Amino acid sequence: MRHARLRHQRPQRLTTQAADLSENTTKRNELPVLDDLRMNLPAPDVTDATAMAALLADPIRASIVRILRDGPVCVCEMAASLGARENNVSNHLARLRDAGLVRPVRVGSDTRRVYYERDEDACIAALASFRDVLA
Repeated sequence: MRHARLRHQRPQRLTTQAADLSENTTKRNELPVLDDLRMNLPAPDVTDATAMAALLADPIRASIVRILRDGPVCVCEMAASLGARENNVSNHLARLRDAGLVRPVRVGSDTRRVYYERDEDACIAALASFRDVLA
């Protein structure tokens, strides 16, 4: 008898699901339809934004840019802060340098160490490219 009761309840659930489906279909049909499709929309130029996004997608590179916000830092200090090897940090710095976001500088009379600083103009341009896409 219990088995028969379960069989009886299943069709009711299907009926409820069918009613929900028909409501969703009705809602979709109520959406406004554009009279004139704009098939000639120009594609936006997002080359700079995607290049910067790809460059900063790496957590170490993004961290380096953030660390350098406070002023020049040497490679050994960045490596210690990030828990990474110096050669690894140097490779990431090379990518950031090629993109123009950072530049090497000499600080004081310390000629043994290479310090890096952010190029603030390049960072502002990168931020503007993100803003152009996201605003």
